[in-house]
Amino acid sequence: MSVDPLRISELGAEPDAVVRLLAYFDELVESSADADRVLRIATEAAECPLGVRWVSPTEPEVWLERTGAGHPLDPVLADRVRHALRMAASRVGARVQLGDPALLELVLSDNELPAERARAIRLLGLDETREIRVLAVSAGSPAEALRVVVRELGDQPVRSVAIGADTALLCYSSEDARTLSDRLDAAIIAAFPPPLPAHIGRGPWVGIGAKTTVFGAATSWRQAQRGLRFASSTHYGRRAVAYERLSALELLADLPSEQVLRHHDVARINAIASTPAGAHDVDTTEAFCVLGSLRRTAAQLHLHHSTVAARIAHVEAAMGWDLADPIDRFTATLVLFVRRIALSSAELTDAGPTGVG
Repeated sequence: MSVDPLRISELGAEPDAVVRLLAYFDELVESSADADRVLRIATEAAECPLGVRWVSPTEPEVWLERTGAGHPLDPVLADRVRHALRMAASRVGARVQLGDPALLELVLSDNELPAERARAIRLLGLDETREIRVLAVSAGSPAEALRVVVRELGDQPVRSVAIGADTALLCYSSEDARTLSDRLDAAIIAAFPPPLPAHIGRGPWVGIGAKTTVFGAATSWRQAQRGLRFASSTHYGRRAVAYERLSALELLADLPSEQVLRHHDVARINAIASTPAGAHDVDTTEAFCVLGSLRRTAAQLHLHHSTVAARIAHVEAAMGWDLADPIDRFTATLVLFVRRIALSSAELTDAGPTGVG
């Protein structure tokens, strides 16, 4: 365009301002601008991110994702952007997928050139000045499970795409990792309290990547996937796990699941858990290692403390552990922890071992 860039904050609501805005976008259309250029110039003019969704092969919906008070000419600007995108689509003879999940895949990919990721970011209308997080939500959950997660993220725009076995959610974020993960965890447990009936499934598991700029979304996505491996749906497990809270525990995510499940201690635990009574004994011992006392474990599992003690004693006898000894207590906690990661990872990839845990 040959004219100076236009900013909507420079305009009032008088007729002359409307004419100027119309002329600005008419010149953009006459320049045969493609959709990428239309959206970039329109975002600069609007001074806020734009959202676009195609409702037919050549008909887009456009909205301004403005925080605070709107401008009187916002509807006019949105209409002109819609017209310019419609013209761009008609020139290429196919829908320009500005709202396509494939664009979000580009943003989350490590394999794309930086220029391609930057283009996808602009086409999605993402605000480059705001911090984002990426969440990984496990597949195979009820539809309501994903709605619970999205609802807890508030009224902010959320972009989503299915990648492999998980759903990626990209959202703007100002909360710290502890606050967000605790809030999501509580909401998921409230919607899907343990023990979960078999016909319900396990509800969602969520991994939460660290805050970053939108250009670092691929890193946040990888972190979210690693956090997801630490989630579980047990009475004492975490449904939402933030990568930033893992610290050195993150190293355990690199252990090959097959190797973990073949380890002699894990194999013995799985053998115990292969019967209904043994599974109760192992789950109770795992809960005790997490919660730290008979009383808390009994309260969490809704059992008498003598029942908890008896179940733990069965596992101690079978494994040769004495959980009153600090070294044995640490060993038991570590064995049960890596086993839980392996089981969760196997379930996430639909390759779960048969009937253990």
